[in-house]
Amino acid sequence: MTGVTITGMGLMTPVGRGVEQVFGSLLKGKSGISRPPAGHPVANSVELAGFLPEFDPGAIASGPDGKVMDRTVILAQLTAEEALADAGIVVGENVQEDRIGVIIGGVGGMATLENQVLARAERGRAAVSPYLLTGILPNMPAARVAIRFGIRGYTSSVGTACASGAQAIADAVRLIRGGEADVVICGASEAPLFPTFAETFANARALARGWDDPTDASRPFDLRRNGFVLSEGAALLVLENTEHANQRGATGYADLAGYGVNADAHHPTAPRPDGTGAAACMRQAFASGKVSPEQVGYVNAHGTSTKLGDVAESVAIGLAFNGSSPAVSSTKALTGHMLGTSGVVEAAATALAINTGLLPPTYNLEDPDPACPLDHIRNEPREARAQYGLSNSFGFGGQNVSLLFGPPSTEIKSEGKVW
Repeated sequence: MTGVTITGMGLMTPVGRGVEQVFGSLLKGKSGISRPPAGHPVANSVELAGFLPEFDPGAIASGPDGKVMDRTVILAQLTAEEALADAGIVVGENVQEDRIGVIIGGVGGMATLENQVLARAERGRAAVSPYLLTGILPNMPAARVAIRFGIRGYTSSVGTACASGAQAIADAVRLIRGGEADVVICGASEAPLFPTFAETFANARALARGWDDPTDASRPFDLRRNGFVLSEGAALLVLENTEHANQRGATGYADLAGYGVNADAHHPTAPRPDGTGAAACMRQAFASGKVSPEQVGYVNAHGTSTKLGDVAESVAIGLAFNGSSPAVSSTKALTGHMLGTSGVVEAAATALAINTGLLPPTYNLEDPDPACPLDHIRNEPREARAQYGLSNSFGFGGQNVSLLFGPPSTEIKSEGKVW
């Protein structure tokens, strides 16, 4: 079976930017959750959220198309640049233009749509931009990345809600295993912090609320959890045919050993409470990687900090692991929920955990819910050499994705780094 290795990462999250900063924050407990800054579009819509630190969009936003690009596109291009540089990939030099692909998930440029609808309501038909369509289409992050870097291989977008980034990774593995690409840039870009989108979650009472300290609000698997924290972010991985990576002397973070993708077929928003859909997805990942559950020592849970979701996932992990539990944590305690991007950041965290032997904890887990009887890593990293790690992502509509990671079949990229 063709091997697939992660040779590059681009990460823009509320806890920082880049591999070292993000993984270091996840280990040290640096939260990216805060109250909205004065004047922010969601200042009157949500109590708190996960905001990106200040960043320079550089030539992307100042170029001829910069003013008509949605934030999701700008974030995608910045993270693609970072991921390709990290992998040492130069399109047209060490990978053919038609042998590299792009798959980026996300909900699309909905902030652009909201702004244009408001502009039309205020000023009439003439206020509608001719660039509206290219601002809102969900394929634009992938298309713009392909245009910018001269990528002419398989290019696509994924729209499976909060599972979209993880599913983009699974689709990339299938492309490489099938011989359709040597390299794929894959992940998600999400910019959901605008009023209408935030308010739909707030009005559904799905968001964490009533916390004096915003950093306490996201608390997966804790008895006092009362909702998730909405966040923005983008994350892209460079997946590469292992043989191709070795031929060019590339280093890797981890191998993507297998994946599972399925559906609950249960409800538009609620997970299947008996956990059978998610458990079957995890078992698919084991089978895809030809490993047994006993070989998987760490799970980075979807763990959003919602009442129903955390319990359903706990039940599913118990089923998939035959009544036992590997070490489990949810890094959303620090990042909040970046929708499709979360699954990519968590995939990166799982790969780095396998690579370094440092398993990130679930911060804010002070009083574990008895309905979530797992081997929780609580509030401090755990030093453990897990042979394989699993990352779960579950989306509205019952979309389930599980990604299985093992040690890299190349030289190790992160060796010698201080976290």
